[in-house]
Amino acid sequence: MSQNRELGSGPLGQLTGALYWYLVVSLLLILATLPGLVGLALLDRSTGNAPLAALCLVPLGPALSAALFALQDRTGAEWLTPASSFWRGYRLNAVDVLRLWVPTLVVLTLITISLANLDGAAVPRGYGGALLAITALVLVWAVNALVIASFFTFRARDVARLAAHYLFKQPRVTLGTVSMLIVASAIVVVTFDVVMAMLGGVWAGFLLHNHRPLVRDVRERFTE
Repeated sequence: MSQNRELGSGPLGQLTGALYWYLVVSLLLILATLPGLVGLALLDRSTGNAPLAALCLVPLGPALSAALFALQDRTGAEWLTPASSFWRGYRLNAVDVLRLWVPTLVVLTLITISLANLDGAAVPRGYGGALLAITALVLVWAVNALVIASFFTFRARDVARLAAHYLFKQPRVTLGTVSMLIVASAIVVVTFDVVMAMLGGVWAGFLLHNHRPLVRDVRERFTE
């Protein structure tokens, strides 16, 4: 039985199907990142714990990739199978995503430690601002790379190059990513990590929508 037959093809059926899909993806996103979430909850928010925090964030990359894959799969799915789509995306993309995600976390950890030790270092005043700018670029690049790796089977170095290329190729996508990262950071700072985790499926949905032009351009230019 197709998704339309299960819930109906009208607006209410479509809305119910979408809500169910997002709910399941959100729960699976929490499940896939649960070890890291527990670790983050036990850590103090201090610079000394930055390496441990980065270790806790390792599961986030493959999990977010799987969420993007599942949400994209919803548009053409004939069955209400978000869990199958999620774990299929996780299985297909986890290794490729980790090849990019782990180095990103290492770089961000080094930047965090450097920023925390600026007061005791004899560096120019603008050094801190430069590090913050680099952090923003690394984060946006990482999101681009994660999205590309979620939908295409390119080599890691090719994904890295494309992610850097689209930083400036599509400024609207970049600005949208920056806005979403700011919102996510604000939620984590004002509330708790678990709150952002609960909203992870919705955040992934907005991320997917924001990156549709990028995904479409990659498909048209490099796969067809």
